[in-house]
Amino acid sequence: MRRIRLLLLLLLPALTLLAAPLAAQGGGGGVRIKDIADIEGVRENQLVGYGLVVGLNGTGDRLRNAVFTRQSLIGVLERLGVNTRDQESRLDTRNVAAVMVTANLPAFARNGNKVDVTVSALGDATNLTGGTLVVTPLHGADGEVYAVAQGAIATGAIAARGAAASVTRGVPTSGRIPNGAIVEREVPFAFGNKPTLRLALRNPDLTTARRIAAAVNRMAGAGAAQASDPRTVTVSLIGRDPVGFATEIEQLRVEPDQAARVVIEEASGTIVMGSNVRISTVAIAQGNLTIRVTEAPQVVQPNALAGGQTAVVPRTGIEVDDQSERRLGILQGGVSLQDLVRGLNNLGVGPRDMIAILQTIKAAGALQAQLEIR
Repeated sequence: MRRIRLLLLLLLPALTLLAAPLAAQGGGGGVRIKDIADIEGVRENQLVGYGLVVGLNGTGDRLRNAVFTRQSLIGVLERLGVNTRDQESRLDTRNVAAVMVTANLPAFARNGNKVDVTVSALGDATNLTGGTLVVTPLHGADGEVYAVAQGAIATGAIAARGAAASVTRGVPTSGRIPNGAIVEREVPFAFGNKPTLRLALRNPDLTTARRIAAAVNRMAGAGAAQASDPRTVTVSLIGRDPVGFATEIEQLRVEPDQAARVVIEEASGTIVMGSNVRISTVAIAQGNLTIRVTEAPQVVQPNALAGGQTAVVPRTGIEVDDQSERRLGILQGGVSLQDLVRGLNNLGVGPRDMIAILQTIKAAGALQAQLEIR
């Protein structure tokens, strides 16, 4: 026992020194600021382009129906020194498809960086598997070319067709080209020349914004940050290294607040409720009257010596289910999400019926939360 006590006394200072860096890194509760807020101005930019996919195995556009595909093919061939104007009416290949090419240009992307692109068919092509995208300029919202895309398309889809049946898994008319575009133009953003840094909350909330400002002020000193509205926190960068200071701010942990909200997806019967949802005192009864009528006619065959005829005797069964086992349930005021779900489950309520109950509780004014139906 003395040896164990002596060993613990020797290890205690080392454990204290080991725990100090972990505490400084914010290993406690809450979430990091970088997970709930973005730096204003640091964002992606959407790019779009029009191009041709070649090398398809007879699954491309019909040139007689897709006029834009035929004109694009003729234009590409002319740029390569092949004149097909005189034979335009005889072009009848199905190995070419017109496509729209989309991509997202990341923030701080530099010349020569590569980004992924998505390719989607425009005409009546049935499958882009195995095709190759020809050089396609990608334009931004200002009309300038920011990247050029080219490469083999991967759809990840399976399509097989026979004389009397066909099987399709996935979407064969849309695919991706990993690292298929090369950045040709940068989007300028002077991150280090700004006097202030603005943090934009992904879920606007005044309480969360003030907590972020308070966490930054505890780390950098009073007056370093201020919540200007529920979405924005302004941080001063005067006299500080912008990149290093932004890194320290991102690692700070805060406890985000959220409004009480119930989201209902009626199409799939999905219900999502936040932890702050509260219910006032309310009584709930749920049940339907079900009457089931079944017909099971019975054939009666007389004995061979009786001299009678075969007859069909009707047999009708009637069942009435008034769900009398369902009782009126009372939910006390101020119950939490867990109590609400447990109470509704005890009543045998399914997702579909629960949607109707939540809508009725909201109409009665007993649901202290926002009800959002999609």
